[in-house]
Amino acid sequence: MSRVPVDRKALNAIDVHVGKKIRSRRMILGKSQEWLGEQLDLSFQQIQKYEKGVNRVCAGRLQQISDALGVKPSYFFEDAPATGKSSPASREDELSQSDLTALLATRDGINLVRGFRAIKHKQSRETILALIAAIAKAQ
Repeated sequence: MSRVPVDRKALNAIDVHVGKKIRSRRMILGKSQEWLGEQLDLSFQQIQKYEKGVNRVCAGRLQQISDALGVKPSYFFEDAPATGKSSPASREDELSQSDLTALLATRDGINLVRGFRAIKHKQSRETILALIAAIAKAQ
């Protein structure tokens, strides 16, 4: 029986997604990679590898990460990309969900969400959304 060669450097979409969710949750909490590493008795470099999807997170470690970040393990699989064939409509949804996860994995994204949620005046929020739409359209 012949074996199919495996590209060990190719990143798995689910591993990358889980890593982005780990990073976004950590950033939402305002915690550093060093902090999470201390909680798990790991180096911050290992946390970086998990967050980039370079190293796969095993089930036991995912439970430890979940506990440290205050979420259930299923949180990391929410909006995960489908592994099989999907319709064009669902591919568009996956792309937007992936974009949202990527945005929430950045400091700017976290600050944007925190700031927007702090605005209680509905018309102010609507004005901000209209401004963003106008800027995006102008580009």
